[in-house]
Amino acid sequence: MSDTSVPTVGAKLSAEFLGTFVLVFGGCGSAIFAAKVIADESVNMGIGFLGVALAFGLTVLIMAYAVGHISGGHFNPAVTLGTAFAGRTPWKDVGPYIVTQVVAASVAGAVLFWVASGKDGFNAVDSGFASNGYGDRSPDGYSLIAALVAEIVLTAIFLYVILGSTDDRAPKGFAPLAIGLSLTLIHLVSIPITNTSVNPARSLGVAWFAGPEALGQVWLFILAPIIGAAIAGVSYKVLFPAFVDKGREGFDRN
Repeated sequence: MSDTSVPTVGAKLSAEFLGTFVLVFGGCGSAIFAAKVIADESVNMGIGFLGVALAFGLTVLIMAYAVGHISGGHFNPAVTLGTAFAGRTPWKDVGPYIVTQVVAASVAGAVLFWVASGKDGFNAVDSGFASNGYGDRSPDGYSLIAALVAEIVLTAIFLYVILGSTDDRAPKGFAPLAIGLSLTLIHLVSIPITNTSVNPARSLGVAWFAGPEALGQVWLFILAPIIGAAIAGVSYKVLFPAFVDKGREGFDRN
C-alpha cells in the first residue's frame, strides 16, 4: 500500500508552480500597478517601496503556509539550490523544481503584462516592468559591483533565515513568519540598489517583457543569488552543527 502522507512529485511541482506564480504576480504586480498611483495630478496614493517590500514578504508568508508542507515552499531557484547544498533537498529534485519555478514566474509575468497592457500608454520597456538592474537601470544608480555584492549577501542572509527557521531545533510553525519578514527586510534594503532579486525566477519572469537591456543584465540576478545560496547552504552545517544532548541522539535529520 502506498503512503498517501508523502506528496507525489506532481503535487510538489504543482505547489511550487502555484507558490512561485503568486510570489511574482503579487510582488512584481504591486511594483507595477501600486507603487506609484497619482491622484488629482499631484498626490501619490501608491504604496511606495515599503508597500512593495511588504507585498513580497506577504506573498512568501501566505504561500509558505498554504503549500509549504507539500513542496517545502521554495518558490525560488536559489532556495532550492541552497537547501540542496545544505542537504535538505534531494539533488534529483533540483532540476524539476527550478524548471517549474522559472515557468511559473514567466507565466505570472505574462499575465501581469496582459493586465498592464489594458491601460492606455503602457510600455513595459519604458516602465521597467519591475525588472532588476544595475548602473543606469538601478533605481538609484548603483554600480554592477554594488549590485553583485548586495545580491550575494542578501541571498545568503535569506538562506540562513530559511535554514535556521526550518531546522529541527527551531520553534515549530513560525518558519513562514521569519521567512516572509526577512524577505520584507531584504527588499527594504535593496529596492533602491537593484529593485531586489534574490530570486532568479522572479528576475527572469519579468525580464522577458522589459526589453533587451533588462535581459542583458539579468545574468547578474541569476549568478549572484546562486553564489549567495551556495555560500549559505554549504556553511550552515559548519557554523551551526547539530548537537547531541540527553536522549536526543539522532536528532539531526540531515
